[in-house]
Amino acid sequence: MKTIEIKGTFRNELGKKSTKKIRKEDGVPCVIYGKEKNIHFQAHELAFKNLVYTHEAHLVKLDIEGQEYKAVLHDMQFHPVTDRIIHADFVQIFDDKPVLIDIPVTVTGEADGVKAGGKLIVKKRHLKVRGFAKDLPEKLVVDVTDLKIAHSIKVGELKYDKIELIDPKITTVVTVATSRVALKTEEEEAAEAAAAAAAAEGVEGAEAAAPAAPGEEKGKEKGKEKEKEKDKDKERK
Repeated sequence: MKTIEIKGTFRNELGKKSTKKIRKEDGVPCVIYGKEKNIHFQAHELAFKNLVYTHEAHLVKLDIEGQEYKAVLHDMQFHPVTDRIIHADFVQIFDDKPVLIDIPVTVTGEADGVKAGGKLIVKKRHLKVRGFAKDLPEKLVVDVTDLKIAHSIKVGELKYDKIELIDPKITTVVTVATSRVALKTEEEEAAEAAAAAAAAEGVEGAEAAAPAAPGEEKGKEKGKEKEKEKDKDKERK
């Protein structure tokens, strides 16, 4: 597995005020979960481009003011509107201890089921793996050449040297669905969207009709008053 180097500086201050200032200066607040203590630091957001925008997993060498730490990316948070990186979590790794990491799945080959008119569906884009850092692959290659329609490949059927797959063995990684099933799914999504739109129109219609209710009540009250006046006239006569 390749290693990416990221340089940063230690954070002397923590808290919302400090975090806001770092982000304003195009920095990313980060933390390394270490064996004995957690290490807080910051790095420029451009330093993460080769780590985030890739289809492969990487080890990370963190150079923080000359002190080096081997780590793997544990979690990364993005701004919901701008999609900029707002926080990164790393886990420190050691050569003599196994690492737990998510590794992307790469499909190879043309499935027999696809040739017969089916549709290939990748259910799991990443799999959780445990192994020593030196043995970790950049990606998990899954050969789908012999996969037929309505068949699938599960975690329990995959084997890789010197690493252990942590996901449940019954988890489906990739499958070939019939074109009819794929079409049905699309039709169901369209039907659900139409139902949601109709419901929304119904709500809007109800809201639009609501203002007329007070007028109707006033009309009923006026009718009752007229009937009372008629009854009084009859009594006078």
